[in-house]
Amino acid sequence: MNTDTLDLCNQKDNYARCLNSAIYSLAMREHSRLELYNKLKKKDYSKNIDLNILLDELEENDYLNEKRFIDSFIRSRIERGQGSNKISYELKKRGIESTLIGTALNSSSIDWLNLASQQRIKKFGNTLPDDYKIKAKQMRFLSARGFNSEIIRSIFN
Repeated sequence: MNTDTLDLCNQKDNYARCLNSAIYSLAMREHSRLELYNKLKKKDYSKNIDLNILLDELEENDYLNEKRFIDSFIRSRIERGQGSNKISYELKKRGIESTLIGTALNSSSIDWLNLASQQRIKKFGNTLPDDYKIKAKQMRFLSARGFNSEIIRSIFN
């Protein structure tokens, strides 16, 4: 075997390793395209592989699906009690376009006011505070959870 043939065999083997690694990662949980790209890029066997072609192949075969990832991500973050601002920010960090995020959040039937209220009660109890400092602390907590100011004000009014 000459070196060109050996290099081609190694490249095919590395491509197969990348593909298997990607499918394994997607079997564990949904990933965004950017997340999967970054994960594969770290593998030493991905150096001479065009990962965009591999990711395109995964999308064509519906292993990698951004809409499915977004829906799964939103559900998991809502279960953690996070608000739409934080969810949106985290999706943007994972390479998801703002329009897709907005569409997904708007189409979800989440009552953000109820979710924020539940998070406040879970952390601080049923009674709304009279003291300004305690009220401000609770408002900061909800803001850090990713709830917008309109929802936070609605809880305390």
